[in-house]
Amino acid sequence: MKKIVVMLLQCTWGLIQTLMGAVVFLKLIRCPHRIYRGCIDTRWDSRGGMSLGLFIFTPNEETDRVQKVRVHEYGHCIQSIVLGPLYLIVALISVIWANLPYFKKLRREKKIPYTSCFVEAWASKWGEWVTGEEAIWN
Repeated sequence: MKKIVVMLLQCTWGLIQTLMGAVVFLKLIRCPHRIYRGCIDTRWDSRGGMSLGLFIFTPNEETDRVQKVRVHEYGHCIQSIVLGPLYLIVALISVIWANLPYFKKLRREKKIPYTSCFVEAWASKWGEWVTGEEAIWN
């Protein structure tokens, strides 16, 4: 039942980000996929993860670290359900924090955890709270 509610909410209230996720999903259609707690988890060739509505994208390996990334990305899925179209603000902050060379260098040189950005800490907290599993924190 919970999985159906997640899917329904992502396809209505989270429609914008779900459509964006569907585009990425279609580009990665040949990658392995599975259902994770009502989301479509695509395993891609990247070290990091991404979440867009109904779709989460996690590294294509099965390690404890990747499972923690999956829980974190599921936390973003919960943010999408709560915020609806406003989630795009969270996504923008997340993309900037993850990819802007200035922030990459800052995190590396000052050993700042990835989750020191509030939207990332929020995703890990909610992912842990909803799943009961451990999320990534660095």
